[in-house]
Amino acid sequence: MQTNLADFIKHTPEGQEADAILRSCVHCGFCLATCPTYQLLGDELDSPRGRIYLMKQVLEGQPVTQKTQRHLDRCLTCRACETTCPSGVRYGRLLDIGRGVIHKNVTRGMRERSIRYLLNKTLPNRYLFKSLFKIGQFFRPLFPGKLKKSIPPKIQNNKKWPTKKHQRTMLVLDGCVQPELSPNINIATARVLDKLGISLITAEKAGCCGALSYHLDTQQDGLNHMRRNIDAWWSLIDEKKNTQPIEAIVITASGCGVTIKDYGHLLHHDPAYEEKATQISALAKDISEILAAETDNLATLLEKSEPYDKTKLAFHSPCTLQHGMQIRGVVEKILGIAGFTLCSVKNAHLCCGSAGTYSILQPKLSQQLLKEKLINLTAEKPDQLVTANIGCLMHLQSGTSLSVRHWIEVLDEILGSVDISHR
Repeated sequence: MQTNLADFIKHTPEGQEADAILRSCVHCGFCLATCPTYQLLGDELDSPRGRIYLMKQVLEGQPVTQKTQRHLDRCLTCRACETTCPSGVRYGRLLDIGRGVIHKNVTRGMRERSIRYLLNKTLPNRYLFKSLFKIGQFFRPLFPGKLKKSIPPKIQNNKKWPTKKHQRTMLVLDGCVQPELSPNINIATARVLDKLGISLITAEKAGCCGALSYHLDTQQDGLNHMRRNIDAWWSLIDEKKNTQPIEAIVITASGCGVTIKDYGHLLHHDPAYEEKATQISALAKDISEILAAETDNLATLLEKSEPYDKTKLAFHSPCTLQHGMQIRGVVEKILGIAGFTLCSVKNAHLCCGSAGTYSILQPKLSQQLLKEKLINLTAEKPDQLVTANIGCLMHLQSGTSLSVRHWIEVLDEILGSVDISHR
C-alpha cells in the first residue's frame, strides 16, 4: 500500500521500519480467517487488516483516539495472521510501534492505568511476585470460588536439580512467574538434559524476559529487563572468559522464547547492547529445538526406560511457539517418539486467550477463547492436557478439571527410570 508518514516519525528508525511493513501489506484479507478477535467480534477494525489501517492513519498524522487504542488493545498479539499472510507482513512488530505511538498521545482512564501499573510492577519482579503469591496461597481457602481457582495450590516437589557435571553445558531462563507457579518445569528440563549428557545452569541475576512490560505500554521498562538479562548471561557466555562454552540458552516458556530470540532486533539501536543482544538471540532455543537435535539419543534412552502407562494427551501449541517462533509439529513428534497417543485438535492455530496479561485486561474475550479452546482440546477425551508456555498452562487449568502440565514434565517422568550412571 502507499504511505505518507508524518514528519514526527518519518525519519526515525521506528518510522522507517513501520513504513516498510505497511508497504508490504496488500490488504488481501487472508488474515481475517485466522484472527481470533475477528472470528469473535466480526468487526473489520478488530482484524489485522483493520488494525493496520488504523495504525497507518496514526503514523500519517491523523488524530489518535481512544477508539483506535481500544481496537489495538483487543489484539492478542498471537501473530496467527503472520503465519497466514502471503506477503510476509510483520504485523507483530508494526503493532509494537503503533501501540508505542498511541500510548504517547492517548491518556488511559485511572482504572486502566492503575491495573497496568500494578501488573508491570508485580509480575516481572520475581521476588515481589513470590511474596504476594505466597500470601495469596495462605489465604486461598478463604477466597470465593472464582478467585480461589485462579490461585494454584502449593506444588509438592520431590525431584531435585541434577548435580552431575557434564562436558556440555547450557543456560536456562528462570523467568519471573514460572518459578512460583510451576517450579517443576525447569527441574524436569534439567533432569531430561542430564540424561542426555548436558548440564543445565542458571544465572542468578537473570529474570523476566521483558515481554510483559514491553506489551504493557512500558516499552523502556521491557528493554531494561532485556539489558539486565544480557548482563547476567554475558559473563557466562563470553568465550574470552570461559573455556567451557555455553551451547544454548534454553527457554521453557515459549512466550519468553519468542522475545529473547528478538533481543537482537529490539536492541539494535542501542550501541552498547546491539552486538551482545544479537549473540543472545542466536543462542536462545526453545527446549523442543534442543531435544529435536537430540532425537537419536532420546530414542535410545526411551528404549531403556521401564514400561510406562502412557496416557492419551492433547497438546496445545502456544501462539508464541507456532506463530512467533514458527516451531510446528516438533513437540508432537517428540511426544510420539516417547510413545504417547496424541489427540487431534480442531482449530489448533487459534489462541487460548491467555496472551500474557490479556486474560486480565480483556477478560470477556479471553474467556470466550478459553471456552472454545477447551472444547477442541477435550473433544477426543484426553487423559491430560500439555502445553509449552506457563501463561497458557495456567489459563487452561483455570477452565478445566483435567491436569494441565508442561510437556517436558511428562517426558521427564518416562525417563526417570533410566540409569545414566555409566556416563
